[in-house]
This record gives sequence, structure tokens and C-alpha cells, in this order.
Amino acid sequence: MSTRQDPEVAIRKVALIALVGTSIEWYDFFLYGTAAALIFPSKFFPANFSPLAGLFAAFGTFAVGFVARPIGGIVFGHFGDRIGRKKVLVAALVLMGLSTSLIGLLPTYATLGTAAPVLLIALRFMQGFAIGGQWGGATLLVTETAPAAKRGFYGSFAQIGAPAGVVLANSIFFVVSTGLSSQDFMSWGWRVPFLLSVALIGLALYIQISLEDTPSFRQLHMIRQQRDRELRSKGESPTRADDTSPVLQALRQYPKEIALVAGAFMANQVIFYVLVAFVVAYGTSPSGLNLSRNMFLGAVMLGTLFMVPAIVISAAVSDRWGGRRGVYMMGAGLLGIWSFILFPLIETRSFLWIVVAISVGQICIGVMYGPQAALITELFGTKVRYSGASLGYQAGAILGGALAPLISTALLAHFGGTFGVSVYMAGACLITFVCVFALKETRGRDLSVIA
Repeated sequence: MSTRQDPEVAIRKVALIALVGTSIEWYDFFLYGTAAALIFPSKFFPANFSPLAGLFAAFGTFAVGFVARPIGGIVFGHFGDRIGRKKVLVAALVLMGLSTSLIGLLPTYATLGTAAPVLLIALRFMQGFAIGGQWGGATLLVTETAPAAKRGFYGSFAQIGAPAGVVLANSIFFVVSTGLSSQDFMSWGWRVPFLLSVALIGLALYIQISLEDTPSFRQLHMIRQQRDRELRSKGESPTRADDTSPVLQALRQYPKEIALVAGAFMANQVIFYVLVAFVVAYGTSPSGLNLSRNMFLGAVMLGTLFMVPAIVISAAVSDRWGGRRGVYMMGAGLLGIWSFILFPLIETRSFLWIVVAISVGQICIGVMYGPQAALITELFGTKVRYSGASLGYQAGAILGGALAPLISTALLAHFGGTFGVSVYMAGACLITFVCVFALKETRGRDLSVIA
């Protein structure tokens, strides 16, 4: 991307690349969730496990990816604030492409015994580590390049990657499972979606060649270089106080913002993973509704499609009316109410009402998810923005998404019904509402001025 390129054309290119990159990256991450519900309980754990025990074990490995996310956020955040947004994003994409493709080549428990789930956990950890760095890189690449008046709108393109990844993951699983016999699908067909992830490596190389880093980081880099030259001209070492970890700087400078961002992300994460992972397991398992696998894959795929326009519209609205906080809190309130309507609709066993239940839930999540990229970006200064944004975002992910399928499964088993899951979802919405309310409005903030 040339610096002489028209700014509007440049940001559109960056937004499109961020959309494609995050879509494939989240596709990789969500493949695991779908496979954890449908494949892994029987393929990577002992045959004497009950269906419920196998599901617990599979969702336990699913949670490992979330444990790794804040670690990835810390490591990638440090280097993203030191060497640039683009280079770190490229590294995260390559790591995700490799780890997901290797899952597709992994021998099962029948072949390797206990080594199979151990290797599966290791690769899931690598996935989580990569996604921990990817979100900050893709989001800052767009939001630091976008004009302030359209930062929410363009930032939403990085956010669309999450629902697009769900749709891609479920679509590929749907196509493969319907195109093969059940025996072939369980034998080898499930591997195909994982092996397709090698495409991420090609995209990473394209980003490395075709894009420059963001204006905000380039400005910071020039300031650092100028300061180094001045220090050297005085015979002093260019070592600076801000050479200490950007992560530690962010924790010292923005502890409140990081904690509130984590809480603000609770509802998104808890309910999103209930909708795309727990609902599939509950709907298809013998201990749940025992309905068709393809029925629920199709319902999740269709329902999640509605999240995309909700993300874009709510982000655009946050640029003009209501600000980031007002739009975000509206989404949290609506989602808390819908938590008690979701399962009664799913339990009608009607495909139409299942799609409606998931669709409305995803629309409410989209209302929060749309302004989120701009909101989080605008909270932090350029020197520690990658670290601060990643810390808050990934802490919310581990507190919310990591345990959502496990907690939901435990609540279902304990209460013998889904009302406890609805209360859990509504509680997450309350936490999110309070945390967003406690944040300052950020719309229109000049990213090049923030210290």
C-alpha cells in the first residue's frame, strides 16, 4: 500500500484484508468448537466414556484455547507495541494456520492412546495463543488507519470475522458431512475443514508484502527514532524508560480500563459460545434433545448470518448517534431479556423457531460487537494500545467464553433443564452493562494525540 494512495481507497483495502484475515482465523478457532461438540468425544477420548463425560472432556480441551488467549495477548501485545501491528498480525496468522492444519493430521485415541488428547490439547493451546495476538493486530490495523468519523464503521470489518468464521466453519462441516456417508465423515471427512486452514499462511504472506503499518504506529516509530538519534548525538545510550514491557506499562497506566473491558466482553463471550457450541451439543446429544446434527449446524449457520448486518449497523450508529457506550449497553440489555426466551424456542424442536432463537441472540451480540473495536482502541494510548486492548479483550474471553460450554453443561446436568443456563447468561449481561456504563465515552478521540 503506497502512502500516496487515496486515503479512502487505502482504508477500504485494509478493512477488506482485516475482514478476510479475521474470518479465516476465527474459522480455524471455531472449527474446534464444532468438532468438540460432534467429533472429538468419540475420536480423542476412551470409548468407555459416557456421552456426557466425553462431552465434558472435549469442552475441557476447548477451554484450553481460552487459557492460552491472554498469554498470546501478552506476548503479541508486547511485540505489537514494539515492532509494529502488521508484523505481529502476520506471525499470528501463520501460527494459527499451522496449528489448525496439524489438528487435521492428528492420529486419534485408537491409534496413539493417551498421546492423542495430549497432542490435541497442545495444538488447541497454539490456536488460543495465536488468536490472542490476532485480534489486537487486525483491529488496530483498521481502527488506527480509519478516519475518526468512521472508526466504528471500519473497525466493524475486523469484528465481522467472528460470525463469518462461525458460518464458514459450520458451512464446511455441513457440506462435508452431507457429501459423505456418516462412516466416512467420522473416519476421515472431519479432517478436511482443518486442512483447509493452510490458506492462512498465504494470506499472511500477502499482508506482509502489500500493507504498511498503521499511521499511529509509524508516527510513534518516528518519534522513537528521533529520540534515539538525539541520545546518540549526546553520547548516551538510546535505552529508554518505555523500553520496559508495554504490558506492564498498560497495567500501570490503565488498570481500570483493562478490568472494565474484560467485564464489558463477558456477555458477548458467554452467550456467543452458548449459541455456537453448547446449543449444538445440547440439541444433538442423547442426553439433550437428540435431534439431527445437520439441523443444528444449519440453524447456527443461518442464525449467525444475522449477526453480520447487526455488527455493521450498530458500529455505524456509534459513529453518529448514542456513542459507543449507549449502543453497547442497549445490546447487553436486550440480550439479558432474550436469555429467558432462547431455550423455550429451541425446545419446540422446530427448525424455524430454533433459527429464530439463535438469530435474535446473535443480533443482540452484534449490537455490542459492532462498536467494540473502536471503543477498546480509543481507550488506550498508542505506546501501549496493542497490549492494553489485548489484555482487556482476552481476559474477558477467558472469563466468559472459556468456561461457557462447560458451565452450561454442568448447569444442565445439575438442574435437569436449561433455566439455570438462562440465569447464567442474564448474569453475564448484567456484568457487561455495569462495566460499559462505568467506562468513559470515547467517540471521536484523536488516536495520534493520546499519550
